Parts: sequence; C-alpha cells; structure tokens
Amino acid sequence: MAELILTSAARALGAAVLPAALRTVGTALLHAGASLIGRSVDDALFGATRRLAGPRLTELHVQGSNEGASIPRLYGRMRIAGQVIWAARFKEHESTQTSGGKGGPRVKTTTYSYSLSFAVGLCEGPIARIGRVWANGERLDLSAVNWRLYTGDEAQLPDPLIEAIEGGDNAPAYRGLAYVVFEDLPLEAFGNVIPQLSFEVVRPAPSPNADRLEDLARGVCLIPGAGEFVYATGPVRRVLGRGAEAGENAHAEADRADFEVAIDQLQAELPNVENILLVVSWFGTDLRCNACAIRPGVDSAVKLTKPQAWRVNGVTRSAAYLVSEANGAPAYGGTPSDKSVIAAIQSLKARGYKVGLYPFILMDVPGDNALPDPYGDAAQAAYPWRGRITLHPAAGQPGTPDKTAAAASQISAFVGTASAAHFGADADGVTYSGPGEWSFRRFVLHHAKLAQAAGGVDFFILGSELRGLTTARSATSTYPFVAALKTLAGDVRAVLGAGTKLTYAADWSEYFGHQPTDGSGDVHFHLDPLWADANIDCVGIDWYAPLTDWRHGTSHLDAQGARDIYDEAYLAGRIEAGENYDWHYASDADRAAQIRTPITDGAYSKPWVFRAKDVRAWWSNAHHDRPGGVESATPTAWVPQSKPVWFTELGCPAVDKGGNAPNLFIDPKSSESKLPPFSSGARDDLIQRRVIEAYLRCWDGDVVDPDGIFLWCWDARPYPDFPARDDVWADAPSWRLGHWLTGRAGLSDLSAVVSDLCAGADADVSGLAGAVAGFVVDSPASAREALAPLMAAFDFNAVEHEGALLFHHREAEAALTLTRAERVESGEADVVREDSAETPIEARVRFIDPQAEYRVAQVSARRRDAAEGGVVSLDAPLVLDEAQAERLAKR
Repeated sequence: MAELILTSAARALGAAVLPAALRTVGTALLHAGASLIGRSVDDALFGATRRLAGPRLTELHVQGSNEGASIPRLYGRMRIAGQVIWAARFKEHESTQTSGGKGGPRVKTTTYSYSLSFAVGLCEGPIARIGRVWANGERLDLSAVNWRLYTGDEAQLPDPLIEAIEGGDNAPAYRGLAYVVFEDLPLEAFGNVIPQLSFEVVRPAPSPNADRLEDLARGVCLIPGAGEFVYATGPVRRVLGRGAEAGENAHAEADRADFEVAIDQLQAELPNVENILLVVSWFGTDLRCNACAIRPGVDSAVKLTKPQAWRVNGVTRSAAYLVSEANGAPAYGGTPSDKSVIAAIQSLKARGYKVGLYPFILMDVPGDNALPDPYGDAAQAAYPWRGRITLHPAAGQPGTPDKTAAAASQISAFVGTASAAHFGADADGVTYSGPGEWSFRRFVLHHAKLAQAAGGVDFFILGSELRGLTTARSATSTYPFVAALKTLAGDVRAVLGAGTKLTYAADWSEYFGHQPTDGSGDVHFHLDPLWADANIDCVGIDWYAPLTDWRHGTSHLDAQGARDIYDEAYLAGRIEAGENYDWHYASDADRAAQIRTPITDGAYSKPWVFRAKDVRAWWSNAHHDRPGGVESATPTAWVPQSKPVWFTELGCPAVDKGGNAPNLFIDPKSSESKLPPFSSGARDDLIQRRVIEAYLRCWDGDVVDPDGIFLWCWDARPYPDFPARDDVWADAPSWRLGHWLTGRAGLSDLSAVVSDLCAGADADVSGLAGAVAGFVVDSPASAREALAPLMAAFDFNAVEHEGALLFHHREAEAALTLTRAERVESGEADVVREDSAETPIEARVRFIDPQAEYRVAQVSARRRDAAEGGVVSLDAPLVLDEAQAERLAKR
C-alpha cells in the first residue's frame, strides 16, 4: 500500500506541473524511487508475498476438491464455484421391471442409478443466503433436492448427516465457513458424476457497529399489491388448452410459489424485520370523487387457472373490472385474489412476523382518456397519484363546490353506505350482499373482513395519501372526508377488535395541517379529529420529505460543510433541518437559483405550524386552528405526545440525488413519472441506502416508534427473476431506479469493504462512497492487490498520514496538503512529447453482468475529438449493470 501511495504521489506531481500530452523522465524516476521505498513498507504492512495480480475477471466457475485451497472472501452478491469439502460413498439404487408374460417369456430388466451425499465449501462466513444454483451451467431447481445451508457463523454445529457417517468426534462444524450439504443428490441427470456446481452467494460486508440497513430494518411494505396470484403460497397454473399449462406465480423454482421464495430472501437479507404491511390494490377509475369507482380488477377476462380461480369480494373473473392497457399489455396486474391474500397473511404469521393489511388505490386512468379533469386540463392525467382524487372542480378552480354543501354530497358519493353487515366469508374469501356501489367503504370494509377471515392482523391501514379528499371542505372549518374516516375507523375496530392497531397513512405533506392558498389565511389542523380518535392507535405518515438539496459540483449551498451527498453527518443533520423545515422554495426559479425563503411565523412565533418536516414539534405541542389567520384560544382535540408516530412508508429511489425528492419515481406510463431535481438519471444504490440508514439511526423511539417504520418496499416477486423477467412483469424496468430494496439489500458499502480488507491496519475510510454490488477475493493476495480493482473502478486513492492510511476519491478535495518544506525536490528533468497516436481514444470495460447469470460483458466509450489513437482496457472483476459500466468507461 505504501508503494501504491508513493507511486501515486509521484504520478500526481508530474501531472500537476506538465501538460497532459507530455511525459517527464523525472516523473518516471520519481515513480521508480517511490516504488522501491514503498515496497519495503508494503512488506511490513501487508506481507512479503508479491503477486502480479489480485482478483481476476473470469466467467469460468470450476468446482474443485483441493486440499489447501484458499477460502474466497466475498462482498455483496456474486457467483462462485466452491470446493467439495466432504463426500460420502456413492449409493447404488437398483430398480427391476418385469415385462412379457401371458404365454410369452417374462423378461426382467434391472437398471441402476446412483446418488451421493457431499458438502461444498463456499466462502468466508457469515453469509446472508444463497440464491440461484447452477449444475453444469444449467439452473438447478433446489425445491427438487434435499439440501442444507450453513451460513458460516462461529456457532454453527456439525451437519447431522456428516456426524452420522463420520462419527461425532470426526465431524467438523466448519465454523467461519459457509457451505452447503447435498443429501442423496440423484446423479443420473449428470452422467453419474458430481456435477459442476456454482452458487449465487449474498454476503454483506461486516459491520462492527451493526448500523447497516440490514441491521436496522424492522418493518417493510410488501408489494406489488397488483398480481392476481402474486401472494399465493402454492403454485397456480394457467390452463392454455390441450394439456398445455403455464406458471402464473412460480418463476424462481418449479414447485414453489414466488411468494415463498421472496419471503425466504427477506428473512435472510433483512433478518431483523419483524413487521410487514401487505399491500393489496383495487383500482380507482376517475379523479372526480363523485364519479370514482374503486373496484377489484383482473388482467384478463378469459383466463382459466388451477388449483384456484380468481375471486375478490364475491366477484368472479367474468364479472370483474378489466384493467386498461398501456403499450400493448395490461397497465397493472390484477387485484390479488381473496384466497391468496388470506394464505399470505397466514404464511407470514406462521413465520413469526407481525402482519398488517394495507388497502391501496391504484388509479387506472389511461393516457387516451377523455374524462373531465377537476384541475382544469382538457383530460385527466395518465395513471395519476391517488392523492389527486378530489372535488369536481377542485378547490381553487372556477365553479368549485369547496366550502359548500355540494362538497359534502360529492364526498358522500365517494364514501358510500356499505356496512360491515353486508360482508361475509366462505372458503374462497369474502362475500358481499350490500348496495351495488363501488365505494371507499366497500373497499376498506372488504379488507377488514378479509383480515378477519385470515385469523386477524396486527395492524390495519384505513387508506393512504388521499390528500385531495381530506382537505376538501363543506364549510370553512368542516372536512367531511375526515369525519368519514373517523366513522370508518369505528366500523373497522368492531370487525377486527382491540388487538389490531389502526391508523390512516397520511402523505408527508398532509398529516400536519391544511393551509389553503386562497388568501384566507386559514390554518387548520384538519386531521386532528382523526388523530385524536379513540380508535386510532398512532399517527401514520408516508414519509418522503426532501432530505437533501444537492447539485452537481461544489459551488452550491449544501456543499458547504458536507463532503458529498453521501456524507452521513450531512444526511443526519437534514432530518430536522433544511427544506420544509428552515426554509422553502417559493418557485421553481427560486429552486434553480437556491433562493431560500425562511419559514417563519410573525404572528404567533410558532414556525413549526408551517414546517412539514418538524414532526417533533407537531407531536409535542397543542394545536390551535387559525380561521382567517386568527389563532383560536381553544386547542384542537390532539393531546400532545399522546400517540406515537409511525412511518407507514419510508423510502428513497435508487437514482442520482434521490434524497432531493424521495417521493418521485420513474414509470413511463404515468404522468407522475419524474426524476428528482438536478438528478442525472444515473442509478445510485448508495444514496437509497444512506438516506434510509440516516432515518433509522435518528428515530429511536422518542417521537417515531422504530417498530412502526415500514420501508418501501420489498417485492413478493423474487430477485433476480424480478426484474429480469420483463416478459412477465410490465413494471420490471422501473426497478432499476426505483424504491425497491429487493435485490439491493445485501449489497456492501465501499467503505465497509475497504475497511474489512484493511483489517488490522489503521485505515480511515470515511472519505469513500460507493455501493459494491459484488466482489470476491478468490486467491491469496495482499491488501494492496485485493484493493486494486476497487480503486480502479471507484476511482479512489490512499495516502499515509500520521501512521494511518487515508482513503479518498481522486475527484474529491485534497485529502492531505503538503507544505513547501514537506515537498521533495526533484531536480532537473527531460521532457519528451508523447506520440499522439498512442493517446487512448477508446476505453473498454469488461465486467460481471448480474442480469446475464454473472457472465462477463463488455462496454466501450470513445472520444469524439480524435480520429486515431490507442485503446485502454479495464478488466473489472465486479458486479455492475451495463449503465454503471458505461459510466466507468466514459470516465
């Protein structure tokens, strides 16, 4: 490492004083001298063994059985082969068949087959799990074989089969080594020999402080919410005719439902999760609340399935609402069948989870609609947010019924009159015998009855983010939809009982109050009657408030005092500060120019009233409405600190500058699709992780209940089949920049990887930022050799300072400044002009592609300002997606 540091310093000195096209002999001399000096330091720090290369790029996964073979050290998610560390004797199985007879000769035919029990060592433990397994290059269906995984912790016990064969005193536990035992694996399909096996292994970098996402997460929202059998716990097949069938929900393993595989992944990768909100969607058809039906839907009107048929709320497929099409395919999956939802709840509870049900409205308003728009446009926006359901015309529009009795009538039409007495249950789910309305009450009470049919749930969400309805008024201070939610809370309580926690999940911009922009000066804590209601157990908020205000470069305001957008202290300091706390942007132009308007309260010195992010002050204080801007002497029904706050959703998209607007997402069919402000649109798994970790570290129970934080989101469609199977799931492309934790939990923070590789050395990795999707050190190597591929891919360097190694990115500010007295004088040097034909004009990067079963892929980037030149190549033994590799090549 010292050699690396000193030679890098020599190169940097030459680069600083000479034009880019020139090469100095002096720099070469400095390089050689630094290498000689540094090598002796390297030997002391990292061992005397010298190698020419560290981890190498290869797509060969050859299983071995070599005594003394090195144990790989793996970070993130990678495909490796492993070593056979134990094997029993072959078992021979004899099968005899008799044919002939009835006057003819009887012929007995005896065939032999073989099986073998053996163990394969994988890598250093502990690992989170293994994913896919390949045998002779083909996917091995693990549901069809008998196998056991040992994750490699220091407390694991010997395998009972190995103990039985070798004897208790001769059976090692292989502590610290992750390994797999196959018991009586049939070998006929592999030519009666042990197949060449390779394994997808997930192992996050060790975290000594146990403060990673994987350690901190306690709750998740389970999606997709849409998919007719996506929550079924057993395989469901679609009948195609003439004996042909196709799987509806078994894409990862032939004989196991995707749901069960996905929950296995959740348990392994987020092991401390205890609470799950199961999202189940019906479809809204109109933004005008008095015209909006909320209905369960199907993606096909003529599908035949077995062993269960689709039914929801007593409605069968032929009578169900058919979701619209977008780009030639259903815009959404259908509503999960009642039977599958009941099975999912029961399965999750059997695994030890606390389970909640989250009824969710997806707006099925296609782009070619001609529906009158409550907001004044020619037609309603395509596939909009449910929070836009409102009065028609909306508040602030000409002719609006807001603050009139007509508003109450429109809200009443949306809410409906269905009662709990109209619902029953049978073997296939919930039945309904009430009025023929597709109303909000029918939607919510159906799910309450569904939860009851499943044996009850631990928590239940009455609805979410219906901001356009909760702020609708029938008089200056009267909010009819809030009153309807209170009534509904009582009805749901009667169905589910006192053991279920109830709440409404308000949008982060909705929970704290209504401050209409009509010039009235009104300030109303409009949801306080609901929050104070005896049937509501907590204040539910879907929390997507802006955390950062980052721009490219270092001249913007947030860069003052922060190293980069990933700076943990910076992120923690913005949870109760920054936008929508200290200040806001009055316009898009102000945002572009960073003209920040302070949030103040000149009338009553209570700025928290207007701070959407000031959850602590909102929760801690009495609330006083201000009709016409004049504060009422009487507080609302809210009692300070009376109920905990829950974040019923908390998430961040995995996109550049995702913290600037965590609520935004990319969905090409939707009018809501948008990148965060100033985002380049590049994928960024690290910002998602850092934002979530900042919140989970901050809220420790004084205001926000940690057990009430549900991360958005985990998918019931297992990774990597989702998102790889875009022929099955239309929303698969949205995963790449989306809020999904599926496929991202288990990744390793670059700083943690470097720290682990430098174990035993005093290394400062606080200046490193990056997400390592997959990396393996598969042979003996010094720390310098192991770090080399990471340093090239993530563009960082190291310097030695006061006896410690200081790692930093090359584009960052100087990690260390030398005084003139500390510089080494180099003397004279000759200058040689470099041949322009040798200047690289093309960069090629070879990398490991996780979407191609970890095969090696290549991308290239070419300069456009030169017609000829050389080619520079980088073999990066790292898991990257294609866009990440392209950015590396362009750099």
